[in-house]
Amino acid sequence: MTTNTSASDGTRTLKSSTSAARPGVPSARRVDHMACTVPDLDSAIDFSVRVLGGELVYRLPPMAHDDDWMREHLDVHPRAVAEIALVRLGPTTNLELFAYRSPHHRAVPPRPHDVGGMHLGLYVTDVDAALRDLRDRGPWRPFGPVRTVPAGLPGEGSRWVRVTTPWGIPLELRSVPASLPYERHTPARRFGPCPLWSNRDDGSGTAGRLAGARNVDHLAYTVADLDQAEAFFTEVLGAEPLYRTTADLTAPDLAAALGVPPGGTMHQAALRMGPTDNVELNCFVGSPGARRHWPRNSDLGGNHLALYVDDVDAAAAYLAAQPGCAVLGAPETIPDGPLTGDRWVYVRTAIGLYVEVVRMPDGSLPYEHGTAARRRAADAERWWDR
Repeated sequence: MTTNTSASDGTRTLKSSTSAARPGVPSARRVDHMACTVPDLDSAIDFSVRVLGGELVYRLPPMAHDDDWMREHLDVHPRAVAEIALVRLGPTTNLELFAYRSPHHRAVPPRPHDVGGMHLGLYVTDVDAALRDLRDRGPWRPFGPVRTVPAGLPGEGSRWVRVTTPWGIPLELRSVPASLPYERHTPARRFGPCPLWSNRDDGSGTAGRLAGARNVDHLAYTVADLDQAEAFFTEVLGAEPLYRTTADLTAPDLAAALGVPPGGTMHQAALRMGPTDNVELNCFVGSPGARRHWPRNSDLGGNHLALYVDDVDAAAAYLAAQPGCAVLGAPETIPDGPLTGDRWVYVRTAIGLYVEVVRMPDGSLPYEHGTAARRRAADAERWWDR
């Protein structure tokens, strides 16, 4: 959501990446999944499936090692134990949920203004109806009333509200007009909405969806330095800039709606990530009591962003050559189990975010033998498909 800006018409003009030599991770196709560490896997799955209308694709057995593997590959305590589930959220999104038992585990999630904080946004056709439906499905309270972005701002006419979740990070419900003011300044366009919410590639699997839900609208991260973070996303990961805006948070009602204490300013950059995803980067300046360090993967609210690539090793080598990036261990291929053949590696980046590059094998995966649910595949998509 956007609320205020220093530009007279609400938009800082940004250069769109349209040249033949486009930036980005070699062989990247799309965002494969977004991941979050939750306090309880059962309640997070229940919320994702029963409340939001997602579909559980698989749940893996607990993962633990008696050597240094967990530290080397996941940057967590060597004796940490992780449980993982993957939920398909509508037509475009894989949501990976982690629950850790770990020494030195931070049990309080980052708040929206803390560095490394995140929120998930859903596109809905009617925010008020979706909010009523969500409240009927459980004790999920809104942070404030539904708000409308004022005229002249980049998101003019968009309506939004944030609500609580059992996993400790906000959920945002948002509707967006067919055209937005920022489009006058750039050929870049945000993704969405999809014509139908479906957890199946054949268009079925819509039962239980939240009222009016179409797709995951955006994933948002709070960063320490907006210029640095935007440069990393655009120049290294290949994101496409849409607009920037600022919000004055001295207004208590706006701060409350965002879930942050009043005071300071929020600076935001909106980006298009590949063919099917939008990302928002938020930087809170002068926000009281904000944490300044990105959470570890094992901390509650820990997170990573995964990109599907055709060549994991080439992608890892590319990221390793970027300033401030460190590949954790080396690429590995899962030898057995539900995800046999999955090749992956994590990278710790200069902005604090963990990025995973992953490639699934051609053909079916073993988990598919026991369920009709399917993770969102990359298929024939390419990063710059629009």
